[in-house]
Amino acid sequence: MTQVLNGTLVKDVLLKNVQAEIEDLKKQTGKNPGLAVILVGDNAASKVYVGHKKKTCESIGITSFEYLLNSETSESELIAVIHKLNNDKTVHGILLQLPLPKHLDSDKMLQLISPEKDVDGFHPINVGKLLIGLDTFKSCTPYGVCELLKYYNIDTAGKHVVIIGRSNIVGKPLAAMLMQKSTPGNATVTVCHSQTPNIAEITKQADILIAAIGVPNYVKRDMIKREAIVIDVGMNRIVDNENPTKSRLVGDVDYNDVFDKCAAITPVPGGIGPLTITMLMKNTLQSFKNNLKIT
Repeated sequence: MTQVLNGTLVKDVLLKNVQAEIEDLKKQTGKNPGLAVILVGDNAASKVYVGHKKKTCESIGITSFEYLLNSETSESELIAVIHKLNNDKTVHGILLQLPLPKHLDSDKMLQLISPEKDVDGFHPINVGKLLIGLDTFKSCTPYGVCELLKYYNIDTAGKHVVIIGRSNIVGKPLAAMLMQKSTPGNATVTVCHSQTPNIAEITKQADILIAAIGVPNYVKRDMIKREAIVIDVGMNRIVDNENPTKSRLVGDVDYNDVFDKCAAITPVPGGIGPLTITMLMKNTLQSFKNNLKIT
């Protein structure tokens, strides 16, 4: 029987623990963590995502600050907001929602966020710490993958993990996490990408296959070995063939095609997706604890 790895279940457990810790710290200190989200422009998907973050914050006791800037916002105006939040003691996490309008340099803006408040784990200082195994804020989606593996007691030590995708948001940080001397970790990691020839020959060697390439239903059953564990990070919206006027969400793995061949698999939706915001909340709590000098 193939095991379905339920990310929504893991999310509920983790958020309950985060909420309990926040409530305890508030009783001790009279303070609670604050998360500021900066949204520039009118990207519909970003607006939905920011709304989910705000709702989650409110449900577990994190103060949510929203900075909704119009698409014509200048670089200097955005820099001023970031500097303001860097210096605001009630804000423990700053999240700059991507993508930004084309006239704004995402890398430059992300690097202006204080590393101590970079709860998205994108600042070069935090990325560097992650690579060499120091405590730091971890990028939220790969952090969620690791928490899912931990929850289901999936041992990665000595296993061959193949990641399809080399993005700075998922593929690269996830490879770094799974190579560390930690749990999960100690894996042999191979990273494939769009320029990798004969990808299927590599993916069929994977004990654990992680798809994060951004191509709907890319992974087919002939790309995995029997009893592999498949983690699908993809979130792709496609036309629903049964109702062409509507769309549906699918992953990078052809779920129905591979289901009976793998030992375990994450669904889309309901797999890794719910854990991304969850790990953002965990990082914000950790920043709050760092500020209070609580280990």
